[in-house]
Amino acid sequence: MSAAPTLDPGTHEPPDYQQVQSSAEFDELRRAHRSFAFPLTAAFIVWYLVYVVLSSYAGGFMATKVVGHLNVAFVLGLAQFVTTFLIAWWYSRHAARRLDPRAEAIKSRLEAGA
Repeated sequence: MSAAPTLDPGTHEPPDYQQVQSSAEFDELRRAHRSFAFPLTAAFIVWYLVYVVLSSYAGGFMATKVVGHLNVAFVLGLAQFVTTFLIAWWYSRHAARRLDPRAEAIKSRLEAGA
């Protein structure tokens, strides 16, 4: 077995990151991320603000009993946590399917050129 040649630091050209950033491949990756993350973030912020506004200005509604001692405020508060975990799971799934393969292709191309 032959040992892999060792390169001294600085003996090879660094990747041209500006070229990668301006490539169509990177643009597709960025678009895939933004088209998922931005709308979902905006929707979650609106959902959160609705909860805050209801808590501040609709006390009677939020105090409405749902089951036993559980009221609307408690149910919506728990829904905030559930929504957070669902969004994290959904983003993880989206990243694994649509973002990671594209990022890996860009990384492989960079490493092959180095």
